[in-house]
Amino acid sequence: MKHKVLIVDDHMVVREGLKLILETNDSFQVIGEAENGEIALQIIEDSKPDVILMDLNMPVKSGLDTIKVLNDKQIYIPVIILTTYNEDELMIKGIEMGAKGYLLKDTSREHLFRTIESAIRGETLLQDEVIQKLLNKKSKKQNVVSSSDKLSLTEKELFILQAVAKGFRSREIAFDMGIAERTVKAHLTNIFNKLGVNTRTEAVAVAMENGLFRL
Repeated sequence: MKHKVLIVDDHMVVREGLKLILETNDSFQVIGEAENGEIALQIIEDSKPDVILMDLNMPVKSGLDTIKVLNDKQIYIPVIILTTYNEDELMIKGIEMGAKGYLLKDTSREHLFRTIESAIRGETLLQDEVIQKLLNKKSKKQNVVSSSDKLSLTEKELFILQAVAKGFRSREIAFDMGIAERTVKAHLTNIFNKLGVNTRTEAVAVAMENGLFRL
């Protein structure tokens, strides 16, 4: 079965280049292209892609605004950010909002395939330097977790956070633990509050930095 890919970028040459590469792999099918978030949201509604390659700096509706709409509507399709070397701030914001990873627009064919496959499996791909940038941003806001906060995570919360770090979704964690999915989400809310974060990605980054666990 082919995985359906949506490419969202305001530069046609980027869209066409990615499409040509993806068409060389029998595992992927490009089901749509969009030059801005408004068009992308319509395609998402109509075609239900398995993964979205999303530029962040676009006219009409930016990538960040589009991710926000998806979050608000609880449409949990994995998003991979398309970025350039000078867009660190936008990229970090996208990851904080739940993007599964990022790709430089001149990425290699093999890295493109590997990143998409990982995102479809539910894994969040963050390189060490990206985790550090996330932590640096949290530090500047003086939101770094304290030792007492670390110790306040229960054994169950740590188990859930480790499962999140490995890419498991709430319903999969719930099934494994024999509890309701809403209970897992409640635990995640508690974890976010204790660690002073807003997203799963931030929670994993802060937990790893503070030595709660290692992957």
